[in-house]
Amino acid sequence: MEDRLMEDKIKEDRLKRQMAFSLEIDKEKNIFRQTHLSGKGRSENDAEHAWHMAIMAYLLREHANGPVDIARVILMCLIHDIVEIDAGDTYAYDAEGLATQKAREDAAKERIFSLLPEDQKTELTALFDEFEAYETPEAKYAHAIDNLQPLMLNDCNGGADWKAHGVSAEQVYRRQRKVKLGSERLFGLIDQIIQRNVRQGSIKP
Repeated sequence: MEDRLMEDKIKEDRLKRQMAFSLEIDKEKNIFRQTHLSGKGRSENDAEHAWHMAIMAYLLREHANGPVDIARVILMCLIHDIVEIDAGDTYAYDAEGLATQKAREDAAKERIFSLLPEDQKTELTALFDEFEAYETPEAKYAHAIDNLQPLMLNDCNGGADWKAHGVSAEQVYRRQRKVKLGSERLFGLIDQIIQRNVRQGSIKP
């Protein structure tokens, strides 16, 4: 009887912690990015970006450079920006923000994932760190999708976000060059998009 009560208490505590984390990540919907929705709508939020990435990763998996565990990739996509609840969104071309990004995100990772039961904290932290390390086929492919998704939205909006920030082709290529580590084919598509936007004046040559 005592063992049963202890087991029930452990399960109840796990559920409470899982629900606390689930409620906390709702705040990701309030973190708005520089990228705008298609049709020149409002800025997208981090949760929309993650959802969009996850579906794109599944659909485009045949274009990865090699076989990937798509379930791991999708989960990477869904959790990779959770840290921005505390750290905020760092614009891709903001040198000052990028300099402090890792420290801010490390602190956020510890606080937010610590809401979970220890085993799930360990699991999701390891997956987040794998994505950041950019070494496994899954991380490289997930990063390719992370780069392609906002580029696609910028392109469909006539490059308005690039224009607004005076972004150059060199800056875009510097950010996009590692896409080929995850998908040579998707990098080819990205190259076409960049060149088209340079020609039309959305990206500075």
